[in-house]
Amino acid sequence: MSSHTPDSGAWESRTARNTRGLAAWTIAWVASLALAAFGPEFLWNNESAPTLVAIAFNVAVGIGLLLAYKRYLQALDELQREIQLQAMAWSLGAGLIGGTAWTLFTALDAMAFEAEIAHLTMFMSAVYLVAIVAGTLRYR
Repeated sequence: MSSHTPDSGAWESRTARNTRGLAAWTIAWVASLALAAFGPEFLWNNESAPTLVAIAFNVAVGIGLLLAYKRYLQALDELQREIQLQAMAWSLGAGLIGGTAWTLFTALDAMAFEAEIAHLTMFMSAVYLVAIVAGTLRYR
């Protein structure tokens, strides 16, 4: 009976390539989001046609980002996938519960400023990053 051991060098190379690809897609998505958000005011004088194109471009780049993240997850080993899954669960839960509570506080004028999607995105991203670090340290 022969035992086949995967080539760890190839796996590491594929993981590094997928990580770089995910980083590139993330940067592209953030840049396209900035273009869609700030372009109307600073680049094309609030004309709707370029704004719609910028939003469509942002959505297209976002789909590319999702596909890159899928590739990234598929290339991970079981433990890394488990850490990612737990981090995503924490981020989704915190975003849903925290975002809903924040919206209710805003509706009651109990907050000094309006709840905006950017705040929720930053909150969920922070929870995700903390969960990744915590999960990595937990299984060290």
